[in-house]
Order: sequence, then structure tokens, then C-alpha cells
Amino acid sequence: MQRFTAYVNQHRARFLAELAEIARIPSVAAQNRGIAEAAAFVEQRLRRLGAETRLLAADGGNPMVYATIGNGPRTLLIYDHYDVQPAEPLELWDSPPFELTERDGKLYGRGVADNKGNLMLRIQAIEAWLATQGDLPIRIIFAVEGEEEVSSRTLPAVCREYAELLRADGCLWETGGVDISERPTVTCGAKGIQYVELVARGASYDLHSSYATFVPNPAWRLVWALNTLKGPDGRVRIPGFYDRVRPPTADDLAALATIPTNDDELLADFGLTEFLDGARGLERLRRHLFEPTCTICGLVSGYTGEGSKTVLPNEARVKIDFRLVPDMEPAEVLAQLRRHLDAEGFSDIEIIDLGGEHPARGPLDAAIVQAAVASAREVYGSEPILYPTMAGTGPVYPLCTALGTPVASGAGCGYHGARVHSPNENIRLADYWRAIEWMGSLIRHFAG
Repeated sequence: MQRFTAYVNQHRARFLAELAEIARIPSVAAQNRGIAEAAAFVEQRLRRLGAETRLLAADGGNPMVYATIGNGPRTLLIYDHYDVQPAEPLELWDSPPFELTERDGKLYGRGVADNKGNLMLRIQAIEAWLATQGDLPIRIIFAVEGEEEVSSRTLPAVCREYAELLRADGCLWETGGVDISERPTVTCGAKGIQYVELVARGASYDLHSSYATFVPNPAWRLVWALNTLKGPDGRVRIPGFYDRVRPPTADDLAALATIPTNDDELLADFGLTEFLDGARGLERLRRHLFEPTCTICGLVSGYTGEGSKTVLPNEARVKIDFRLVPDMEPAEVLAQLRRHLDAEGFSDIEIIDLGGEHPARGPLDAAIVQAAVASAREVYGSEPILYPTMAGTGPVYPLCTALGTPVASGAGCGYHGARVHSPNENIRLADYWRAIEWMGSLIRHFAG
């Protein structure tokens, strides 16, 4: 692979210019910005690679860029996405979010870590392979969607309609990189999610707070409703919420035991003195990977600006996400929430469904997992950490589990300080170049 590495080094400036070009496109799915431009950029870049491309869509959703290249006994599906999170709050960025900026060996920009960096380095690694190693020893399918940051709303329909085009022997997931201890990580699944917004309403407009003697306050109404969802013990109080939770297998727990806990490093990084309920070590990891959650993501009502304003708000809203584990069903959790609020006397509170995704967990001994682990070991010179699942969410279920495709992450440039979804999102340049080598090695190992 020396010629491979030499080619990458020779073309570093062009590769970074390509990354800067796609990062410049504000492809924010939540705001319906830059979607067509980003999809066109990805399709054109894959065509320059020599891939055959087409756009797949269903139910009026953002197009998936579908591409195939190479031949071989095994087919590798590479999943990435071209949409990004909103950049707001803009005032917290140290440089313009859609202008890739280099500082102190890092590249800053919205989407550079999630997920445009991984997308581009994988394409560039295949270019380097073709230029220095010859034909690909495997067939590669790219599935690059444009709705991942809005719960992949139409991806399940795309996967059902085009199932035969998407089937593969293994899937390389969008994520990948090193953890807080600088060891490469490989994950084999993802939690699901059900995201909702609850709305409580009162008078037809905001009132003077003196009317609190006889006018209902929707902010209090919402607080009381929230208090029924979760107790001080951390347990979700919605009846039936835990009924479908699948316990971890013996293999899952064996893999869990090999994961470094890094409790003290994480506490220092988060600015905390202890974790929730004092959990540490394997118990904290078990909760993190194998338990569902109910989290308040944002809460707003009335006046929240500087100084005082005596107001009785006419509306209160809260955004909540439920992270789900196998075999929980997003639609069922949504129905359970409605029944629970009704039973507790809060039938007046509106539930807005903001999207859901199924959880998924793949086999730890699949060929793609073995290839990801072996290639990480080869490139980084250390034993990678194998996670049975990640605590975050992605559309692993419709693209992989439902089609019988094993999944593994890897060949990515992520690291603990990437600030994904936050202002000043970034990657480290050194990680980017090393991840390209990881991708090249993974191709060779997956070919067998």
C-alpha cells in the first residue's frame, strides 16, 4: 500500500479543496436548504470516480445518491449522508460555519465531521486504490441520503422500493474514528428514536401575570405533565415502555467488558463531578448502550430574555426524544405516550410526531466487522474497541437489518472533540489522512 499512501500525499491539496467545496453547500435538511446542490455535487464526484449513478427517491423526499463501482465476489454497501444539522446559534462559531477553516491542525465547518468528511475520504480512498492498485476486488454500492438529520423520513420507503439494488454482504456505516483514548472504534448497530414535541395552550394571547389567579398557565401545565413521564429514580413511567426491551446477549456483554470506561476523562471533559446516579465503569456503559431513554431536549414558554417581564404565557412547548433499543417500536412508544397523558388527565396536551427510527443491532462476527477490526488494527497499530451498538441513532434498521445486511462502522475521521451537532464542529487533519488509509485497508480485508 506504499503507492496508495504516496498517491494520497501527492493529492492532499485537491482532496481538501473537494472537502471544502461540499462543506460550502449549506445542505440543512431541517431548513430545506442546499439539498439539490449537495446531491448534485455527490453524484458528479462519484461519476468522476467512474461509478454508475442514479437518484432514488420515494414519497417526495430528498434524493438518495445511489452509485455502483467495481466487481468482486463480495458487495460492500457504503452509507453516508450529505445533509447536515442547522448551524445555529451562529454567534457561537469562531469562523463561518459553511466556510471550511483550518486552525491548529483542525478543519472547522458544519458537517465536516457529520458526515461530509467521512463521505469524501471514502470516495478519495477508492480513487487512490484505482490509481495505484488496479481494479477494485469487491463491488461497492454508495447510498448517500439527504434526510439523516431529520430522522431519514423517506429512507424506509426507498429501501422497500429498491431493496434489490441495496442488498449487500456488508455495510460500512457513516460513523468511524477514534475515542477519547485515541483508539479506533467499530460499532455494529444503533439505537432507535421517537422524537416528539408536546404543546400546552392557555389563553389566546400572553396576559399580564396578575391574571394567574384564575387563568390557566400552560407552562405549569406542561411541567406537571412532564413530571409524570419520569421519576427521580430515572425510570420512565409510561406503562409498557420497557415491555419490548431485549436484554443484551452473552456476546454483547463480553464485548462490553473489553471497552475502556474512561470515567475520569469523561467527567473532566464534561465538567462534572459524577455521572447520573453515581454510575461508573461497566454499569455506566451497560446503561449507555443497552437502555432506552427519555430526554428533554428543549423547553420554551413565555419571556426568556434579559431582565424581567411579568407575563402569563399563552403557550408552552417541549421537545423530547426517546432513544430506543431492540425490540422497541417507535410507533408503539408514540401511542403509549398518548395513552399515558390521557390517563393522567393531560388529554389537552398536543403531541407532534417529529419522526422515529427503529433500533438495530447486528452480529459481531460478520465479515464486515472482522474487516473493519483487522484494518483498524493494521493502520493504527492498536487493538480497536468493538461496540455492540452506538448510543446514537441512524437508519441501520431499514438499510441493513431489514435487508439482512450486517453492519460495522469504521474508516472515519471522528474523534471525541469533534463537537458534532454543536458550534465549531471539526475534524483533525491527521485523522482525515489516516482514515483514508483505513478505508484502503478495509477494502483489501473485506475482499478476503
